[in-house]
Amino acid sequence: MAETILTADGARELEEQLEKLKTVTRKEVAEQIKKAREFGDISENAEYDEAKNEQARIEGEIIELEKKLRSAMIIDEKGIDTKTVSLGAHVSLEDIKSKTKMEFTIVGSTEANPAKKRISNESPVGAALLGHKKGEKVEVSTPGGTVTYKIAKIEKG
Repeated sequence: MAETILTADGARELEEQLEKLKTVTRKEVAEQIKKAREFGDISENAEYDEAKNEQARIEGEIIELEKKLRSAMIIDEKGIDTKTVSLGAHVSLEDIKSKTKMEFTIVGSTEANPAKKRISNESPVGAALLGHKKGEKVEVSTPGGTVTYKIAKIEKG
């Protein structure tokens, strides 16, 4: 199985999600199945079928989270180099053409969430920035064309 790259916060979030699925959600689905059985013949019981499908989905999600956590490589946030862009780094950029400024943290694909300003190291921008230094200009091929960014700042995430 491929390694899952996580920050300490990301690992904690996955562990909390897993714990909730194992304790709260499993019990809720078991209760739905129990209630659906009370309706009688389960061979033609839509509520029962739906609850069993939900149970299978939850169990699959639990297995997936357990695999990710077992194969996790936690980014050592103390060891983040602020001289070059690396996993876990918080990066400030300026679009050379539009002068638009943006900032985000580079994380593994499991934690990527653009709404929270967390981009994947596998995304076009994340991959292009890795290994570059403050002040450097980096060209990124995006679906909208090539964009040139200047790295303004690199900080620990």
